[in-house]
Amino acid sequence: MAKGIANGAPVGATITRPDIAASWKAKSISTFGGNPVAMAAASATLDVMVGEDVPTRAETRGAQLAGGLRELKEDYDWIGDVRGMGLMQALELVQDRSTKEPAPQRAKALLEAAKDECLLIGIGGLHGQVIRIGPSLLITEAEVAEGLDRLGRACGRVE
Repeated sequence: MAKGIANGAPVGATITRPDIAASWKAKSISTFGGNPVAMAAASATLDVMVGEDVPTRAETRGAQLAGGLRELKEDYDWIGDVRGMGLMQALELVQDRSTKEPAPQRAKALLEAAKDECLLIGIGGLHGQVIRIGPSLLITEAEVAEGLDRLGRACGRVE
């Protein structure tokens, strides 16, 4: 969660259950802990997240994104799976849906086709067959729709 709470500033955080936290008896220090600039960035980011109701927005826009990706899956038999949570979504590209054989070359081709559409996506997965999609948490409904349109055009150029 560190990346999300400070919008790129060097801030980290750990969340755990009380019983686990209580088991750590050692004293700890951090040479950069509580840096005022980083803490100001984190505080400002959290203020925006609360003010913009980012969790609800991510859930709503994530459902829109996932729905659009599922529609693409219906159009392309090489999209084997759509998965994700909120605005962190992924497409698993396969040679064949029944065998689920990974399609890393197709993922590379889709990445390049998406770049040509001015859409930046990522590749992951054990075999490089997973397209990762992670837009800004502040993305609008229109921007999700535009991104899906661009991804659809990119898919249409991949064999």
